[in-house]
Amino acid sequence: MGQNKDAEQLAALDEFIEGRVIAEVIGVVKSGKEATVYCCRPYREDTGLIAAKIYRDRDVRRFSNDAPYMEGRTRGMRRRDQLAIATKSRAGRKISFGHWVEQEWRTLSTLYQAGCDVPRPLAHSGRVILMEYAGDEDGAAQTLNATDLETDECERVFDVVIRNIELMLACDVIHADLSAFNVLYRDGEVRIIDFPQAVDPRFNSSALSLLDRDVARICQYAAHLGIVRDGQAIVRDLWSRFLRSEL
Repeated sequence: MGQNKDAEQLAALDEFIEGRVIAEVIGVVKSGKEATVYCCRPYREDTGLIAAKIYRDRDVRRFSNDAPYMEGRTRGMRRRDQLAIATKSRAGRKISFGHWVEQEWRTLSTLYQAGCDVPRPLAHSGRVILMEYAGDEDGAAQTLNATDLETDECERVFDVVIRNIELMLACDVIHADLSAFNVLYRDGEVRIIDFPQAVDPRFNSSALSLLDRDVARICQYAAHLGIVRDGQAIVRDLWSRFLRSEL
């Protein structure tokens, strides 16, 4: 069964192989409840390695409590589609699934163009997002939670992540699931990943609490390495400047 599921997931990459974007799938980087990420060799030799994020089938993958993240996202949708999503009908689950993938693609594209430290988005399809791979064939960049940094470097990385949170907010984006588990670190470089649950603070009533949680988790990581920061003060400053359009 496991091999069948792997084959089914890899089949989602066929169009990129046939389109001469991907030459070879090297192996699994990460397998989670919502998606599996593969390291792929590009067809063009002058292109770096590719990370292919393949979302699990909509009837298999589950995001924990979608509701706080969906608020505000259905603006502009047809009333019929909004109702289908709200009632979680079969059609609604299909629409919602496509929306999660499209949401992450649009968010990555927006943030990359704004100068945020996120993987460079390359291409996407119904359930796949291709992006810059953080690492090399010997291994992927580590997540912050698996990295023991020296105090000075921890302070620098903390400041980089907070600056990224500020840049995101300036783009009307809150990550909404940020922690040391989805910040990659390698050779001094930071990449923030996993944006399907990102929210628009202009249209989501949970935005401030989600921002507070993001900052608190990064502060907890820093505190683990002896760096103490006032997360609530950081959030108050960011939010007040956001409300005044001063970011």
